[in-house]
Amino acid sequence: MNDRISTDRSNRPVLSLHVPEPPFRPGDTPDFSGMVIPSAGSTPRPDVAASPTDTHPLALQLVRVLDEDNRAVGPWDPKLSPDVLRTMLRNMVTVRIFDDRMYRAQRQGKTSFYMKCTGEEAIAIAAAHATDFDDMHFPTYRQQGLLIARGYPMAQMMCQIYSNAEDPLHGRQLPIMYSDRRHGFFSISGNLGTQYPQAVGWAMASAIRGDSRIAMAWTGEGATAEGDFHAALTFASVYNAPVILAVVNNQWAISTFSGIAGAERATFAQRAVGYGIASLRVDGNDALAVYAATHWAAERARLNLGPTLIEYFSYRAEGHSTSDDPTGYRPAGEAQQWPLGDPIARLKAHLVALSEWDDERHAAMEAEISAEVRKLQKEAEGFGVLPQQGFDRIGSMFEDVFEHTPWHLQEQRELALGEAREYLGHDVE
Repeated sequence: MNDRISTDRSNRPVLSLHVPEPPFRPGDTPDFSGMVIPSAGSTPRPDVAASPTDTHPLALQLVRVLDEDNRAVGPWDPKLSPDVLRTMLRNMVTVRIFDDRMYRAQRQGKTSFYMKCTGEEAIAIAAAHATDFDDMHFPTYRQQGLLIARGYPMAQMMCQIYSNAEDPLHGRQLPIMYSDRRHGFFSISGNLGTQYPQAVGWAMASAIRGDSRIAMAWTGEGATAEGDFHAALTFASVYNAPVILAVVNNQWAISTFSGIAGAERATFAQRAVGYGIASLRVDGNDALAVYAATHWAAERARLNLGPTLIEYFSYRAEGHSTSDDPTGYRPAGEAQQWPLGDPIARLKAHLVALSEWDDERHAAMEAEISAEVRKLQKEAEGFGVLPQQGFDRIGSMFEDVFEHTPWHLQEQRELALGEAREYLGHDVE
C-alpha cells in the first residue's frame, strides 16, 4: 500500500487560506454603491402559514417598507396608525438621548462602562411594539429600547448603571446588563450566543406548560459563529419551538468585520435554511419593516407554526462600547455613508410626509425628553454613582443564590466580612 503513496507534490497547487477583510479601512473613502438594495415594497410577503421552504428566498432579499419618498409601500406595510408611529418615534428618540447622557456619564467617571445602540434604535423599539408585553425577550446589551418601549423606569436603569443603593440588581451585574421579569427582559449575558439556547428552552417550556407566551432571542452577527447559536437552532427546529431568532447584523463584532462570521459566503438569514426554519432578511433601519417582519414571525410562533430567524440588516454607527475606538479599524464617517440611512430620521420623515409631524413638534419633543432624562439622571445620582460605592452589605453577595445558604458559603461569608472588618476598622454587614 505504501508503494501507492506519492511523495512528489511538485505539480500540486500550494494550499492557502482566505482571511476576510473589510472593504474599507481607516483612511479609505467608503463607497457602498456596489451594495444591492432591493426597492421598498418589492419583497413578497408570504402567508403567515407558509412553509419554511417558501420563505427561504427571502433570506437573500430585504424586507423594506419606506421608499425614497418616505412613503410606506408594498405588501409588508403594517398600516400602523399615526399615534403608534409617533409613540415609536418618541421611544427611539428617548433611547438616543438616554444613550448620549449615559455615555457622557461614563466619560465623567460616574460609571465604568456603557454601550450605545446608535443607528439601531428602530430594531428593539419596533420589535417591542410588535410583540406582546408578556412575551419574553432574551436580549444582548444593545436592546435597551425594549425596556424603554415597555415603560421600564429610566431612573432604575440609571441606578443599575451606577450600581448604587437603588440598583435593582444590587451591583451584581455589569453596568447596562439589565434584568426585569415583569417587563419580559431576561438577564443580559455579556457572552453573546448564550441567550439563544436559553430563549429556545424558555419557549419550549412555555409550550410544555400550555402557555400562550412566546420568546424572542437576540444576538449579533458575530455570535452566529458560536456553538450555542447552532445548538439553539437545532432544538428550535426539531421541537418547533415558539420563538423568534433575531440576528442584528450591524456589520461589526467589536472590531471584527462581519465576514469573519461568514458574511461573504451567505446572508445570516440563510443560516435558517439548513435547519428548515423560516427566514427573513429585513432593513433594520426601517421601523415599519422591522415591525411588520417581527409581527409576522410572532404570529407564526403563536399559531404553533414554528420558529423564524430574522436578520436585521443595520450598521453600528458608533463604537462597540466606551472601551472601543472604531477609528482604529474603520474609516471616519463611514456611518454617515451607510445607504440605509438613520432610523430616526427615516421614521420622522415618514410622519412628516403623512402630514402627521413637523420640525417644530420634533424639536419640542427632543427638548422635553432631554429635560426629563436630565431630571431622572439627577434623581438617580442622588443615590450615588459608581466611584462613591463603598463596602456596605458585603455579605449580600452570598444571598439570592440558594433558598437556604449551604454551610460552605456561610463560612466564606464570615471570612469575607472578617477581612472587610479588618481592612475598614469597623463592623460591616
